[in-house]
Amino acid sequence: MKLLDIMHMKKSYGGLQVLKDFALKVDEGEVVSIIGPSGSGKSTMLRCATLLEKMDRGIIKYEGRYLVQDLDRRCVYAKKEELRELQRYFGLVFQNFNLFPHFTVMKNVIDPLITVDNMPKEEALVRGEKLLAQLGLSDKANAYPYQLSGGQQQRVSIARALALQPRVLFFDEPTSALDPELTGEVLKVIKELAKEKMTMVIVTHEMQFARELSDRIVFMEDGAILEEGTPEEIFSSKNERVQNFIGKF
Repeated sequence: MKLLDIMHMKKSYGGLQVLKDFALKVDEGEVVSIIGPSGSGKSTMLRCATLLEKMDRGIIKYEGRYLVQDLDRRCVYAKKEELRELQRYFGLVFQNFNLFPHFTVMKNVIDPLITVDNMPKEEALVRGEKLLAQLGLSDKANAYPYQLSGGQQQRVSIARALALQPRVLFFDEPTSALDPELTGEVLKVIKELAKEKMTMVIVTHEMQFARELSDRIVFMEDGAILEEGTPEEIFSSKNERVQNFIGKF
């Protein structure tokens, strides 16, 4: 089943066109890694797909339902009620964790359930406990973010994104703020999610990880897709630009 369908996505900041007719289709259960040089539009694409940025032109559909339509040469977003429903389809894990420093780990995880989903606190706590156990953080429920390592903070942010049970999880460079030792523990969590057939779109510079985990890899440059294919196809690409980029890693 086609879970995500992005077509003709365009985004400019002033006179700088960051996304140029970007398109991406993601099937349920698929893991897609987005690679490419800094400034190629990878993070902007994620921010547009998750409503953190408004795009200039284009279409986004989740499971066939329009989040954004392109009508009369402009983007028309779904009405408020439907927008709220469609927001449940996705979660986003940021590179810099974005945890609330004055909330405990448990409160960071369950707060969206209570404030967004109006879930009773007792029910939210049960879900929060399960997620923290799944991510090896049961003993950190009452800790605050400053008391955690970077890897632990990122695992909390993954738990928070999973709490609302999204259909697709977006990751924006989830290990870029971590040292190599802590990177491993976060990548392990993502691998476990892949085994459970979680649909994921991952912007990453971890080439070996992308190669091992992805069903498909998309190489972006200058706001557009230069090449996409299976890991085998991308890592054996004859495209000189793709070869040079992967070679650096």
